[in-house]
Amino acid sequence: MSPSSHAALSPVRLAVDCMGGDHGPSVTLPACQAFLRKHPQAELLLVGTEQALAAARGWERCTFVTASEVVTMDDPVEVALRRKKDSSMRVAISLLKAAEGERARADACVSAGNTGALMAVARYVLKTLPGIDRPAIATVMPNRRDGYTTMLDLGANVDCTAEHLLQFAVMGSALVAAVEGKEEPTVGLLNIGEEAIKGSDTIKQAAELLREAAAAGQLNFHGNVEGNDIFKGTTDLIVCDGFVGNVVLKASEGLAAMLAEFIRQEFTRNAFSRMAAVVALPVLRHFKARLDHRRYNGAALLGLRGLVFKSHGSADAFAFENALARAYDAARNRLLDRVHDRILGTLQPSVPGAAVHAA
Repeated sequence: MSPSSHAALSPVRLAVDCMGGDHGPSVTLPACQAFLRKHPQAELLLVGTEQALAAARGWERCTFVTASEVVTMDDPVEVALRRKKDSSMRVAISLLKAAEGERARADACVSAGNTGALMAVARYVLKTLPGIDRPAIATVMPNRRDGYTTMLDLGANVDCTAEHLLQFAVMGSALVAAVEGKEEPTVGLLNIGEEAIKGSDTIKQAAELLREAAAAGQLNFHGNVEGNDIFKGTTDLIVCDGFVGNVVLKASEGLAAMLAEFIRQEFTRNAFSRMAAVVALPVLRHFKARLDHRRYNGAALLGLRGLVFKSHGSADAFAFENALARAYDAARNRLLDRVHDRILGTLQPSVPGAAVHAA
């Protein structure tokens, strides 16, 4: 039984880069404490400097792993990868490939650190799964069906080939199946229109590959979708290149913040507005919660030989706790094995059956 399969039956162990992000331990440690209270089957490997971790000494279900360096939010990738070899980020990722039987082996890793550095270090330490050329970043967005739409890539790969988009669809399908329990999630390809004749040559080629995979029973391809389909919930999963995905992500976060501020201003303008706000309070609270990007914090770096989750660098304790919960759910539901199995069934890599957890 592989470590990720075993995680479904035994405590799930998360490696946490406690030093990453804009706020470091002042956010990550309270988030870890809140997460442990809600997840009695979880164990944490807290990685950071000895001084930073001192506040958590004595916590139950925690192992403390010391790192002497910290990757800052503005460190170039080269610095994180080549110079800071004992950073909390790198040490936390390395715990995913600890030798069998070691106490400090993690089922998943969570960091709020520099995205470029995290992707580079994770790819260098863990390597990619057989059949995957590039890892991708995937997260969820709220839709009007009171559910979520999973989307990737969100910034890891600016220039993508049609084959890359097919790989994203395979990995994203495994993510939705593992975390949401939808074994055959619908897949949409983000385009400027639903018609097959629209889009760039790359998008048209990707659509053809996705249709072929669907005809072979390997994917549940819905077809082309447009930007508004993300929030309609037209499909469970939407695939795009990292440039488009990152623009969509940032624009949606900005729109949610603008709407929340607009509502606040409108309902505090005068006495009548304040009375209306009291009547509408339950609806407004639900609306605010649905748009709160902190609830959806925690993006999966898919395609690696280990589970790595990226938190927003500016995340507060509530948001970082949600990132921990997403990593926990992914490990508990054997996401890594599911991705590996779908790759073998769809992409047929040149090294069939290669071990998921190989160094």
